[in-house]
Amino acid sequence: MFDTLYEWFWWERIWLPVNLTWADLEDREGRVYAKASHLYVTVPYSFAFLLIRYLFERWIATPIAVSVGIKQRVHLKAGDNPILEHYYITQCRNPAQKDIDGLSKKSSLSVRQVERWFRRRRSQDLPGVLKKFREASWRFVFYLLAFIGGIVALYDKEWFHDTREVWTGFPNQSMLESQYWYYILEISFYGSLLLSVAFDVKRKDFKEQIIHHLATLVLLSFSWCVNYIRIGTLVMVVHDASDVLLESAKLTNYAKWEKTCQSLFVLFAIVFMVTRLIIFPFWLIHCTWVYPIQHYPAFFGYYFFNVMLVVLLCLHIFWAYLILCMIRKFMFGTLTRDERSDIEDEEDEESSLTEDECKDQHKLANGLAVGEKKDKRNGFRCLSPPENNCRSKTVY
Repeated sequence: MFDTLYEWFWWERIWLPVNLTWADLEDREGRVYAKASHLYVTVPYSFAFLLIRYLFERWIATPIAVSVGIKQRVHLKAGDNPILEHYYITQCRNPAQKDIDGLSKKSSLSVRQVERWFRRRRSQDLPGVLKKFREASWRFVFYLLAFIGGIVALYDKEWFHDTREVWTGFPNQSMLESQYWYYILEISFYGSLLLSVAFDVKRKDFKEQIIHHLATLVLLSFSWCVNYIRIGTLVMVVHDASDVLLESAKLTNYAKWEKTCQSLFVLFAIVFMVTRLIIFPFWLIHCTWVYPIQHYPAFFGYYFFNVMLVVLLCLHIFWAYLILCMIRKFMFGTLTRDERSDIEDEEDEESSLTEDECKDQHKLANGLAVGEKKDKRNGFRCLSPPENNCRSKTVY
């Protein structure tokens, strides 16, 4: 059974054009070809990347963050309460008012105390700026080194300047050592991102990021096995170009270097639109869609590879929409945060931590003060003049 599935999976008509066999990709006459077995090394390399990332964030990124004024924010902790904790983990982080009433009876706490507990508990799970800075620093360093390495490996290659050369002599294209390491390191890095996704900061495009990582890994692995290495290296270097600017813009944003951040973001938006929405579809996808059939008949792998590239293009269009939304808000002066930022904004959550204390300050003997106004979350926001007293208590 297993042997049958193995033979079916590696059936040559799925992976290779007509009249080509795996024997054609065996090393001979000084030619070296990529093999599926080479990809096994990316598994330990992915874990090695996680270790290097941990050391980098601890010993390099954190001191840099502190030097630019970013410190770890210590949130007010929610008290130990097994009933509320169980509901928080298994049911909902932001319960409705009727659920709060029920929890109040079960835990022998007042409604206000239950609301305060959930606010503080949510606040504990929110990522701090320091965590975001460390993650962005790690990605920035890798993308920068990968982009420079990709340019160095490709600038003197004929297919870097003329995409028709990508398919010249295919599949008898010997793999270069620079291509080997470029591929292995990129696959290992995206593998480490997929392994760490549960621990990284979750944003609105969390699902799209998962799809992107999976599509990237599938594309790179497939192109490696069928010797689509030339086009694969071009796809990688095009993607790394804008990623470097995105992460650098995030870093300057976390450091509150507003003018530098704005300049980098504008530059990132331009590079993103040019590389992801112009070069990628009209040069690279055109190269994989039009030129191959001039050398051999279309086959399953040809369609599969192009469909995966189109999936990436759809993700690019989605992110381009978010970027344009940010640009629109930026131009009209209403941009306050990243459109891809966390679903629950940290500062909004922090500002609500002590709203009960604010209410107490404005309570009158016969009811609520005029300055109090019920908000959309069935709580009360401090809108009266002593608003500065309502800020969250932050410990550094």
